[in-house]
Amino acid sequence: MTLLHLAPIWTLLVLAFPLAVSAEQIKIGFVLSTLQEERYLKDQKFFTEEAKRLGFSPVLASAENNPQTQAAKVENLLSLGVKAIVIQPVNSQAAANLVKLAHAEKVPVVAYDRMITDAPVDAYVTQDSFQVGVLQAEAAVKATKGVGNYVLLRGQAGHSVANEISRGVLSVLAKHKGIKVVVDKSHENWSGALAMATIENALTQTSNNIAAVLANNSGMAQGAVQALAEQGLTGKVFVAGADADLAAIKNIVAGKQQFEVLKDIRPLAETSAQVAFRLAKGEKIEATQSTKSGKFNVPTFATPVYAIDASNLEEKVYKTGFHDKKAVLGK
Repeated sequence: MTLLHLAPIWTLLVLAFPLAVSAEQIKIGFVLSTLQEERYLKDQKFFTEEAKRLGFSPVLASAENNPQTQAAKVENLLSLGVKAIVIQPVNSQAAANLVKLAHAEKVPVVAYDRMITDAPVDAYVTQDSFQVGVLQAEAAVKATKGVGNYVLLRGQAGHSVANEISRGVLSVLAKHKGIKVVVDKSHENWSGALAMATIENALTQTSNNIAAVLANNSGMAQGAVQALAEQGLTGKVFVAGADADLAAIKNIVAGKQQFEVLKDIRPLAETSAQVAFRLAKGEKIEATQSTKSGKFNVPTFATPVYAIDASNLEEKVYKTGFHDKKAVLGK
């Protein structure tokens, strides 16, 4: 997957989508891959709030990280008469069949957060996943002075976001000859428990000689933090994650983790609602960038990501309302 002309434009979209005067309660489906991770409750919340603002009826579903369950959910949404579907695919390749199902009913599909590969998706709303990896790697290189053994914890194998984050990481690390990636491994369902086992094995293989762990999400970073703690290495190994889950921010405050990338969820969810609403009404959408997916060029809307460490929690996490300060500090 190659992103072209990446530039955050969600703020322009908000201006381009006026409040609906009469939506006649258009139904739009919003199918997440899972609700097991904390952040996805926010995706649902912000999507629902934007639906209310625009005037359409959101129909929410979760696939429990199961492609077959996701197919059943999409089929159910189509039977309910939705006019558009926003899908966060469990499996980016398998979800191509979901696009065929929807298009057979003349229902447009918006790929959410992750690309649906080799399919004529009507739009793709995403965050700059490549930049997530770049930010993680640049912070790690600075912290380790560009030397040492690194571990890359990837999400689901073949997952578009996991691929892009990891591509961003490796694009930076390749410039530093003193860095050796000793483990580069994918993890089913982005599992924190599996990531913990990967770090335990990496520590055994290297006699605890690990300088940095770069994880594709917060949950796997949490697994790394737990494995490092068991070896008395808390705070001695650079750990980076992505999503800025509450547990990850708490770990940064406690010095157990050094870095996160905050993928701002509100503009992602709001933009997807706006794009889906226009498609549902048969209106044209205008994207300033595109994503190559097989033989298809998919109109793409990218939203911003931010580096998070102990120095900017107040500005980027608390004041923005991403996490409540009391919830993080426990007081």
